Amino acid sequence: MLSGAPIAQFAIIVATVLGLWIGARALVDSTVRIARRFGISELTIGLTIVAIGTSTPELVVSVDAALAGLGEIGVGNVVGSNAYNLAFILGAVSLLRVIPVERSLVHRDGGALVLSTLVGFWVLFDRTVTRVEGALLVAAFVAYTAYVVRDERTAHSIETEYADSRVTGAIPARFSHRARDALLLAGGLALVLVSGHYMVEAASTLARGAGVSDWAIGGTIVAAGTSTPELAVSLVAMRQGHVGMSVGNVVGSNVFNMLGILGIASLLRPLAVGGAALETLAWLTVLTVVMVAALWSGRRLSRSEGVLFVCSELARWTLGLLRIFG
Repeated sequence: MLSGAPIAQFAIIVATVLGLWIGARALVDSTVRIARRFGISELTIGLTIVAIGTSTPELVVSVDAALAGLGEIGVGNVVGSNAYNLAFILGAVSLLRVIPVERSLVHRDGGALVLSTLVGFWVLFDRTVTRVEGALLVAAFVAYTAYVVRDERTAHSIETEYADSRVTGAIPARFSHRARDALLLAGGLALVLVSGHYMVEAASTLARGAGVSDWAIGGTIVAAGTSTPELAVSLVAMRQGHVGMSVGNVVGSNVFNMLGILGIASLLRPLAVGGAALETLAWLTVLTVVMVAALWSGRRLSRSEGVLFVCSELARWTLGLLRIFG
């Protein structure tokens, strides 16, 4: 029978997941509307602004974990979120509807996804991420983002939409659109910051009390919690018929996670992980290559492929929490 403390910590994790989801959605919605006023294309919004916005929980959790000296939760959150995004989110969406993908998205951004994963594996091969390596990772992400923005200005844009969120309905009409978006942006950011801080504290306490490693908790429960915005955006986009946004959001989020978040966290404090990190990174690398290959070959993700990806993520969770893998 569980004691009161573990139950309380688990309740905090559930509450912070809800806080992360609400805060990130408010943050993303306001950022997207602000970007639209400046004439930024829908695809660029999906791959950069929406992707970064939905990855805000991962950023907050990993940075907070790094500052607390919990490198395994910080890195495990990034690696676990990327695996969850690819296998579970895209897999689950494909079960509801076959996902067609534009050629340019697969070729350009699929290649960037594979490359960023390989770079992350290389950086973490010695089980540490130094400040110098963190700076290089951030520079690589900035270069990728600049390339996407420049390419979108010269190439034909993919038609995608980002559905308007329902979370703004409670804002009084007397507020202007700009004031509403500024309020949502500030409020969403504050909620994400607070939720991320308490999630790290609760997850680390729960892990130690249950005898589960920080890496396993960071790569499963925390990773899934911080990925709830990506799941929400992908499901909303699919429901509205804009399935391309589902892939763009996940691909952009994964690139930002591996390059931007890992880099920023290690700039603040060098990260150190155990041997389990290499096992999970190898799993993520194989998963990424297989996913991009599946999208590249048929330019779609079928339901049968989605089932396999979802099952692979369930297997990773089971093995990780049982301390058999990762």
